[in-house]
Amino acid sequence: MDRLEKLCIEKGMRMTDQRRVIARVLSGAVDHPDVEELHRRAHAVDPHISIATVYRTVRLFEESGIIERHDFRDGRSRYEETPDHHHDHLIDMKTGKVVEFVDEEIEALQNAIAQRLGYKLIDHRLELYGVPLEE
Repeated sequence: MDRLEKLCIEKGMRMTDQRRVIARVLSGAVDHPDVEELHRRAHAVDPHISIATVYRTVRLFEESGIIERHDFRDGRSRYEETPDHHHDHLIDMKTGKVVEFVDEEIEALQNAIAQRLGYKLIDHRLELYGVPLEE
């Protein structure tokens, strides 16, 4: 049983065979797939999984806080397991590849800005968009 499946069970979610497949596909993803890509991968495991089932399952997982949705300006929502640790994203505008990173300087700067403006920072999302330097 993978991490995502365990989280679903801990939250009292009924785990059908199709939800299990979708949870496993999401847990095994090293990228940030959209629903169509999740469907393609899940359908390869179980040809009876419909796109509607994937949409419903993704919505359920998101509402339960098990996965996060990202909108990286490409017109489609992409998903990842809710991370154990904070990270930011750099999106390659040519390929759509998403690079996860952590930068302590950026984190410190964001906290300093919030403090200077009279706030305690409790959360943030940083998305950088770029193209490769070498063409």
